[in-house]
Amino acid sequence: MTRTFYSLRYFNYRLWFAGALVANVGTWMQRVAQSWLVLTVLTDNDGFAVGVVTGLQFLPVLIFSPYAGVLADRLPLRKLLMTTQALQGVLAGALGALVLAGAAALWHVYVFAFLLGTVTSFDGPARQTFVSEMVPADSLPNAVGLNSTSFNIARLIGPAVAGFLIAAVGTGWVFVINAVTFAATILALGLMRVGELHELPHSPRGKGRVRDGLAYVRGRSDILVILFVVGIVGSLGLNFQLTSAVMATEVFGRGAEEYGVLGSVLAIGSLAGALLAARRKRPRVRLVIIAAFGFGVASGLQALAPTFELYAAASALVGLSSLTMMTSANATVQMSTEPAMRGRVMSLYMMVFMGTTPIGSPLVGWIADAWGPRWSVGVGAIAALVVAVVAALWARKTWDVEVHYSRSEHPHFSVVGPGERHVLEVERDAAVRAAAAQDRAAERRGRAEVRDALGASDAQQRSSSA
Repeated sequence: MTRTFYSLRYFNYRLWFAGALVANVGTWMQRVAQSWLVLTVLTDNDGFAVGVVTGLQFLPVLIFSPYAGVLADRLPLRKLLMTTQALQGVLAGALGALVLAGAAALWHVYVFAFLLGTVTSFDGPARQTFVSEMVPADSLPNAVGLNSTSFNIARLIGPAVAGFLIAAVGTGWVFVINAVTFAATILALGLMRVGELHELPHSPRGKGRVRDGLAYVRGRSDILVILFVVGIVGSLGLNFQLTSAVMATEVFGRGAEEYGVLGSVLAIGSLAGALLAARRKRPRVRLVIIAAFGFGVASGLQALAPTFELYAAASALVGLSSLTMMTSANATVQMSTEPAMRGRVMSLYMMVFMGTTPIGSPLVGWIADAWGPRWSVGVGAIAALVVAVVAALWARKTWDVEVHYSRSEHPHFSVVGPGERHVLEVERDAAVRAAAAQDRAAERRGRAEVRDALGASDAQQRSSSA
């Protein structure tokens, strides 16, 4: 099996990948249907209302994620995920029933968005950490990349299917179908070979577990840089549900199917980024910063695009850069965190990544109404460029990062930072140990040769005496 799909050789991960793919398709269908329901049925193209719905869906992540991380470090992850997946299915089905009955109002969507976000806040850290139980540690970057591949294959399929279904049968059935798709994940979790899971050490009960996680992160400047970059870009730039909807309807005058197409084109770039991420052996902080800068450039092109076709083409670049940033950040944080702390650290990562959306999404929605849809995209581009430059300058000064250019036969830039220096130190220590071992082996061989020579001499003398 090629390096890109290496983690699929593990039975449990194959089940997870397949089940998550089905559930993710349903999730993307619901996201598109929810935005379309609010924007065109329950309001008159009110971008702020869409922003509020998105914000309410992610607000619980900001509130509950630290406690969700404690549960992820304490409880069996497989059983926890079965519970959260079932609850998400129930909520999706209930909202679908309201819409089909013609009884749905805007406040209903607000309530269900908050409830779904509450369940998701407990699902996220467990889902992220559970990857470590399905594959060995050296396969973790590949598994994280394949998780993103599954998510973005779903992003490619889901919005297009949702656009077709909305036009054909309405938004209510989209919610109902999403409710059914969660059964795929629950079935996959139930069929897993429990004996093949690499269960992480559980954190004991006790006070101060959240505080321990915060203290651990405070002492890790690399994780803090990742949280800073991902938090700013996530809050102001990753509002595609809102920005794509207002750009499609208000700027380009398109309908539900074209809105779904924008999500699918975005997923093409994201899928390419996910497949590239699956091939990386070890992601680094610098890649997170570079990808954030690339996202700023691509979003700027989107904001200036004069036609729907050019906006859609720029969406592929936005998908590639944003996915590269997210997967690199996720894998870097997981691989560098102690297993016993991983649930709490990932919960803080999810809190910053998703929990800042309630702050940024309504603001971006207000900008869309007050300044125009193009500025709702442009503000994310500006924020990403600024945060990437600030993080790069800080890292270069604080971590003493050196950038070199080689004019060899194959000209290239090379970056030397703490990671490279650590690798050099490890290699140097290994070389020293290997040399010492060779010296000891040579010394032992020398002593053995002397003993053999003395033994041969004694034998010869005894033979002569005889």
